[in-house]
Amino acid sequence: MDYALIDADGHYYEPDDCFSRHIEARYRDATIRVRRGEDGLGRVFVGDRRTFMSVMPGDYASAPGALQGLFVGGVSDGFSHRDVINAKDYPAFTTPADRLTLMDSQGVQATILLPTLGVAVEQDLAHDVELTYASLRAFNRWLEDDWGYATRERIFAVPLLSLLDIDHAMVELRRVLDAGARLVHLRPGPVGGRSPAHPVNDPFWATCAEAGVPVVFHTSNCGYAELYGVHWSEDPGNPSHLQSPLQWALCNTERPIVDTLTALTLHNLFGRHPDIRILSIENGSSWLKPLLKTVDKAAALGRRGPTIGGALPARPSEALTSHLWVVPFPEDDVDDLIGVLGPDQVLFGSDYPHPEGLREPLDYVASLAGQDPLITRKVLRSNTAGLLRIPDRQPAS
Repeated sequence: MDYALIDADGHYYEPDDCFSRHIEARYRDATIRVRRGEDGLGRVFVGDRRTFMSVMPGDYASAPGALQGLFVGGVSDGFSHRDVINAKDYPAFTTPADRLTLMDSQGVQATILLPTLGVAVEQDLAHDVELTYASLRAFNRWLEDDWGYATRERIFAVPLLSLLDIDHAMVELRRVLDAGARLVHLRPGPVGGRSPAHPVNDPFWATCAEAGVPVVFHTSNCGYAELYGVHWSEDPGNPSHLQSPLQWALCNTERPIVDTLTALTLHNLFGRHPDIRILSIENGSSWLKPLLKTVDKAAALGRRGPTIGGALPARPSEALTSHLWVVPFPEDDVDDLIGVLGPDQVLFGSDYPHPEGLREPLDYVASLAGQDPLITRKVLRSNTAGLLRIPDRQPAS
């Protein structure tokens, strides 16, 4: 290829003090903290409780791409390779200068970077509004220290926000926008007993739309184990690495993002905020086609009922597809997604360096082998460049 990739799903591994470095003193013992045992592993606590992500994920991780065998078939135990790493031994996973050097070697011009631990802890904090925002504020300030929101216009780290309380949310949203954030993150699912598209949250959506800042929904601990799985005989205390098969099916990834996008659509977020852009990252894509049918059918069936957020358009599915960008899983059928969503709103994401992602970002190119070269270029770089507001340099003719 005569161009570099722009990766819409990259990750870093956090240090022990990512929540505690900037936390106000009164929350220091209550926020996310790491205790190291004699075995060297960091156990993650909120107060005195173990969190959903019970061990620091970078301490003992399968190497990039190790779990692709789970998803592509033909590997009996799921492992494509069995390398185990400690992130501290890989500076490119923890520091921007080394990450940029690695990106150069991988043929990656720019990347959206998301947390590993950070996206999984909001549910553990949700019992305390003040603690939630103190912790997210502290994390974002650590993020600004260590990674930056637009480092050399190549690394675009995403701050964590929450709609648990709209007044607190607005203060932190304005702060990170002033600090240069190009995207912001919300976890999927209801928050504080409300739809994210409830009109009480309109100031948040209006500010993001006016700033031209897309809102990212990345897979997370969305609270579905307590909200839903417990009613199906499942233990809501199971940590991330011990989720049951039914919990994976009911409580993780697909159901929370489908529920969230359904609520955004049928609560008329897009009618009230026509300039908002939504990114679904690391939630897969096989659910999109049936979702489009569902929202249209539900709108027709519920046409006489009350509507939160105002009257819906004749085809809510079109409102959703005009505001949604999707990063499919590496193993998803990207050709099918392009057919459903169109070539301008599909984004390549490697999930590097996570084990369920790709061993190397360039491995994704083979997934697009049957596509027109112009569409391939859009997916591999141009679409994400537009969202990040960086030049999509054309090759010399």
